[in-house]
Amino acid sequence: MPERPIGLFDAQYRAFLETVSDARAQLHRYCARMTGSRLDGEDLMQETLFEAYTKIETLDDGCRLKPWLFRIAHNRCIDFLRRRDARKRAEGAYSDDIGMVAREPATTNSRHAIERLVGHLPPKERACVLLKDVFDYSLEETAELVDSTVGGVKSALSRGRAKLADLTVEPTPSSSYLLSPDSERLLQRYIELFNSHDWDGVRSLTSADARLRVSDCFDGLLRNSPYFAEYQRNPETWTMGSGSIDGEPVLLLLFQQGNQWRIAWPVRVHVTDGLIDRIEDYDAGPWIIEDASLSHVKLSSGSVVL
Repeated sequence: MPERPIGLFDAQYRAFLETVSDARAQLHRYCARMTGSRLDGEDLMQETLFEAYTKIETLDDGCRLKPWLFRIAHNRCIDFLRRRDARKRAEGAYSDDIGMVAREPATTNSRHAIERLVGHLPPKERACVLLKDVFDYSLEETAELVDSTVGGVKSALSRGRAKLADLTVEPTPSSSYLLSPDSERLLQRYIELFNSHDWDGVRSLTSADARLRVSDCFDGLLRNSPYFAEYQRNPETWTMGSGSIDGEPVLLLLFQQGNQWRIAWPVRVHVTDGLIDRIEDYDAGPWIIEDASLSHVKLSSGSVVL
């Protein structure tokens, strides 16, 4: 059985990623809606792929690869929600009694609205509505993915659809995303040093055991990575700015196209005790930016809207 890739990913794992490439955007979409965060969703999708890679020999039927990946992703999302204090009240007990569906299944035109509002629902209802009404899984398939019964799924769908039908507002950004003034200054300094290619200066802002994850490329200690060298070698004209995705402050990589800067991908930087202790670079996840709620992007030359 293959091991979870650490450090630079080898050719075998990259080949595995290629075999699941068609499912990745949907996996991210599901994880993002389950967690309420495109960035958390990407992290959980990456963890899903890591886990699938280590267990691929247990999959007997290759035709069931996609449902199997969704099952792993669902379990990852539920574990994530259980660990997050803000979700504890939404994790109450659920009845598996068979209930009448109070609202009709979603039409094509309503699916986008469901995705925006589904974060209001408790995890089981959220998962069932997403899998059945957005991803078109059958009742039986949904029951298998969420480890329930068809009756339990019908009951969760009934409750979830009824709640969604009564909603009139969308989720608001979490106040937990607010940065302290010290963290804001640290990240601004990081941007300045990064844009000036002062890699020693950037490293001085990180802890000795800072970790790095670069999608499809690296997961390990920052000091063992070629991270900054890759940006140094990039022949395109790029810059780093600050902004937010769905209310969460992030750093953004932008590439110049003609006279405009275009957002390419986000970078998440974690600060602990005045030092950066984790960097997550999402350069292999274009779906994060697509249809994201992006606020003003601030560059060293001023603010821009893209």
